[in-house]
Amino acid sequence: MRRNLVIYISIALIGMGIGGFWIWNDYQEKPNFQHAAVAGGTGELPPSRNTFVVGAVKKASPSVVGITNKAYARDIFNRKVRVGEGVGSGVIFDAKGYIVTNYHVIADSAELIVSLADGRTFPATLVASDPPTDLAVVKIEADNLIAATFGDSDTLQVGEPAIAIGNPLGLEFRGSVTSGIISGLGRTIKIEEQQFNLIQTDAAINPGNSGGALINADGELIGINSAKIAASGVEGIGFSIPVNVARPIIQSLVDHGRFIRPTLGIMVLDGPSAARYGYSIPGGAGLLVAELASKGPARRAGIKAGDVLRRVDGKEVNQLSDLRAILQGRNIGDEVTVEIERNGRKESYQIRLEEAKE
Repeated sequence: MRRNLVIYISIALIGMGIGGFWIWNDYQEKPNFQHAAVAGGTGELPPSRNTFVVGAVKKASPSVVGITNKAYARDIFNRKVRVGEGVGSGVIFDAKGYIVTNYHVIADSAELIVSLADGRTFPATLVASDPPTDLAVVKIEADNLIAATFGDSDTLQVGEPAIAIGNPLGLEFRGSVTSGIISGLGRTIKIEEQQFNLIQTDAAINPGNSGGALINADGELIGINSAKIAASGVEGIGFSIPVNVARPIIQSLVDHGRFIRPTLGIMVLDGPSAARYGYSIPGGAGLLVAELASKGPARRAGIKAGDVLRRVDGKEVNQLSDLRAILQGRNIGDEVTVEIERNGRKESYQIRLEEAKE
């Protein structure tokens, strides 16, 4: 596994596995941390100290876990030896033991160990993963688990509080909390040829936070921490997968063992791609419909090649990642409103999403 991988110029994944900043092996010395007790008093705080951050963290932190990924290999005598170990984070989303994390946290795992906020540890099994969305679900067999409360990432506003909880630099700092604000929404970044629309926050996100929780002032889960800007001299730019995007994906991973992708049954081109093929998009905004599946939902609804997609469910779609982000937050059978322009006329269609054929 690579020690320090910077992806797409300056975007780096912040867990272990892919882009594992904190990966220990037999030939690397572990930092000599002093193990301090995990902070967390139980007494009543005076009003001046009992802030919204304290309340939000008390509500959400029991749902945030550490995930240790151990890698093994065979030596020249065919003996099994541990060659690597990394730590990421995860969030309990179902009290039956289901935990969401990033795919890059559990990638290439030989053994997974989950460490709970109360100090208990359990072996974990991989339920399913979806590398293109960098999400995975693992499961433990344990009682008295506290599942996170889901918020609504579609209602977020720039400037509102954001709190990150995770395990930066390993379990020695488990349950670490940083706070900031929502710095941006719908940020499009490219990681290993995949485009993501993410929440941007200035709450400090460090190696080991991957898969951890981004919560709002009410202690509700609004994002899964995934990446940060790793360029020299850049601070306070981290990214999270919006929970409304993650939720149908993780549910599909649990129910079907894979992410069943919803589709409109169209192939579209953004402005630069259309120009390369000699086409132009009127007004420069939107996506050009280049091709339709012969029996797909968009064709049946009346969409035609040459139409320009302007909005889906009221949201502008100017890049492929815009459309992908909207569809990833929907389920098979959901109906979406598609606004198009055709020969200067604006039209609207209701289209029921179907499963994308791989």
